[in-house]
Amino acid sequence: MTPTRRTGVGVWFVGARGSVATTAVAGCAAVAAGLHPPAGMVTETDSFTGTGLPALASLVFGGHDTASCPLPKRAEHLAAGGVLPHGLPSAVAAELAAADSAIRPGGPLPGDTRDEEELVTAFAEDITGFVRDRGLARAVVVNVASTEPAPRDDASLPPSSLYAAAALRAGCPYVNFTPSTGLHHPALREGAATSGLPYAGRDGKTGQTLLRSVLGPMFAQRAFEVRAWSGTNLLGGGDGASLADPAAAAAKNSGKNRVLADTLGNLPEGRVHIDDVPALGEWKTAWDHIAFDGFLGSRMILQTIWQGPDSALAAPLVLDLARLTARAHELGLSGPLEPLAFYFKDPYGDSAALADQHTALLTFAARLREAAR
Repeated sequence: MTPTRRTGVGVWFVGARGSVATTAVAGCAAVAAGLHPPAGMVTETDSFTGTGLPALASLVFGGHDTASCPLPKRAEHLAAGGVLPHGLPSAVAAELAAADSAIRPGGPLPGDTRDEEELVTAFAEDITGFVRDRGLARAVVVNVASTEPAPRDDASLPPSSLYAAAALRAGCPYVNFTPSTGLHHPALREGAATSGLPYAGRDGKTGQTLLRSVLGPMFAQRAFEVRAWSGTNLLGGGDGASLADPAAAAAKNSGKNRVLADTLGNLPEGRVHIDDVPALGEWKTAWDHIAFDGFLGSRMILQTIWQGPDSALAAPLVLDLARLTARAHELGLSGPLEPLAFYFKDPYGDSAALADQHTALLTFAARLREAAR
């Protein structure tokens, strides 16, 4: 008997009932059905035609989460908040319910007596069970959970690293869309290097830092000296609540600062402030104030404002990354996927300038296209 060919590709979200994961699941279903155009999805542009990426309709979703609100209800909340279009949750209710049925309890929760080895084993078994039971060719683990503080020591694995270790054990590529530690923990370095798996991260570049990666090189190329660069983020929803923790905010801001230091050659005066504003709901406002010197020492100021629902900015990038990483895994690529630096604040790779990163991404697309012939 000829074995059944496995064609589906799994996307296993860490934080599977959060805003980003819910928006990604609903958005994937909507775009695949032709209900909405693929705005924000670079992999749906002409540059990626013929690259052999898994079709959006072939993606199967599951994940871990400590929250209990089911995806269909979460999608309704997002629609009420203006993140998802009105009526979309009902139009893709079957896809949301199917993804929710594959979500397993995360951890560690308060009172959980399992040690690290038991947690990693349990998480890995959940992932391998998902791949097996859904008849998938492969799965990509994508961390879209709330930002955690940087660990104070290397003696124990933070939750993000427990999930990353589980991905390695399950034989799955890993993408860290958050600034949390994940695979960057020293205890996982050797395992990641010898796993033969591709991985990418970290901290998705959605709004404010996206602008910084464009404007920083502009100032350097125009020979303007930036004297100060300050920023403020006003956030609601889960992001605002988690980043109200100063340690979590510090982890988030390190990537924003790296972009400036790398593109300007130094880190100018100024800080990024992150304020929790629950009244904003799922929306955010990111403001930057840039002071620089012009010709003959003339003082100049540039200000930028970016407003929008962060999960709607993140979701198309998450879908891009899942497809690209799955394709890399299919081709037997391993190690850090430096061409995917385009998507991250703190990526594997050298250049923080968006134009350079985009060129590297298109070169990677050409490589994938050649392999598909």
